[in-house]
This record gives sequence, C-alpha cells and structure tokens, in this order.
Amino acid sequence: MSIGDSLQQPAPLPPLPPDTLPFELKDDSDFDRIVSPDGLLSICGFGSLLSERSARSTFPDLINFRVAKLNGFRRVFAHVAPIFFERGIAKPETKEISSLSVEPCESETLVVTTFEIPRSEIPSFIEREHEFRFLAVIPETFNGLLYTTPSVLCARYSDEEYFLNRCKGSKEIFFQQYGRHGINKIWVDDILPCRVYLRHCVLAAKNLSDTTYNNFLDHTFLGDRKTTIREYLATTGSGIMEEEPPEELKYRYGG
Repeated sequence: MSIGDSLQQPAPLPPLPPDTLPFELKDDSDFDRIVSPDGLLSICGFGSLLSERSARSTFPDLINFRVAKLNGFRRVFAHVAPIFFERGIAKPETKEISSLSVEPCESETLVVTTFEIPRSEIPSFIEREHEFRFLAVIPETFNGLLYTTPSVLCARYSDEEYFLNRCKGSKEIFFQQYGRHGINKIWVDDILPCRVYLRHCVLAAKNLSDTTYNNFLDHTFLGDRKTTIREYLATTGSGIMEEEPPEELKYRYGG
C-alpha cells in the first residue's frame, strides 16, 4: 500500500542572542554553535520525551531533566513515522500512522521538557530523528526567565527539503528510510495519530503534571490544525486510552 501518493572537537562558539532564534541546524557544525562550554547539548522534548523514562531509554546519559515552556509553536500529528511500521503498530488501513512534530504558531505556548546530552551523541541523534527540521530555540522557565543556552527542537520539515538534504537526492536512501514501507510522502495532513504512540504521549504528559497534561490535550492538533487531541479522544479517538500496547512494547510505550 502507498501512503500519501577521535579528533579533538572544535571549541563551541559563544551562545547567540535570543533575537537571532530560532534558526535551523543543518549539520554537525551548526549544532556546535549551541553546545555549551562544558560540551553538552540541550534537547527540547514535546511528545514521548515528556516521559523521563522514555527520554532515558533513548539518551541514557542525559542530565538535568526539567519542565519548561516554549512560546510560538504548536504540536501537530501530520507526518508518517517508519518506526511504527517496523514495530507493527501502524494501521495504514485507518490512516492511524502519524507521529508528532511541532511547527511555528505565534499564538501558541507549549509545556515541554528540556535536558542535556553529551556532544558525542549528536550524530546518532541526527540519524534517529532523520525526518525533522532541527531548530535552535530558547525555552523559558515558568517564571518567565529565558534559558541561557538554546535547545534543539524537532520541527516540521518538507518532503522536498527532506529528499534534498537528508537523502542527498538519493531515491535509494529514501527507499531504505520510507519507500520500503509503501510511503511515498512523509508530511501529510490527512492522517491520524498512531494509537499506541498517542496514548504513550498523553500518559507521559499526565505523569509529568496536570499543567503538562492539559497543555498537551489543548495545544496538540490533528493535521487539520483545528481538532485538538482533547476533542479527538472524546470523539473519533475514543477508546485509545483504554487500549494496551503489545506486550513487548508495554514498557517502551507505557507513558
């Protein structure tokens, strides 16, 4: 089925002033611009990374896991994720195949997490989050204070940029990443959240705090950019929160 027709590291540059952000990080050298003087990279989590357990399963050496706010972005379920096909939890027959990204939206504020990882983990991070546009952003505390070091945010990309920049214009690379799952287009609006993944994200938000939970429900949208996850779970998506993941994925997708 087709879906959607050890050399010494360079010294980090000094942090950029907030009015230059967000800006795109296109390769390793761009990431070095926001690495802290002690060699750490800050990550901004908005979906599964709202769960510290989930974050630590991906980044075992993370430090300083904390909650923050990010202004000017909204969450959207509007791209296909191959990992759901690989793990057997995608449902292409009902279009329940979408993962989560964020995109600029001036009026929105997200409750997010942020934490630090060693600079040495940047290449594997880039490879694992292959489909995203990487943006340097400045989260803030709940007291309205801006963090001094930017964080990396996985934002919406485009199919054209993905093919050109991530796949280097290679159809073979695209096939290995997506085409072998019958996916011809990544960033599409007429798909629905992967059920197991959505439940995981909602539980992660709920386990973090009531504020995070309500922010996730009311500031996360389907691809139509109108239907919130709270509305979706009360209507078409009712029953998702009562469904258990497959046994082998219960820990990984347990919130």
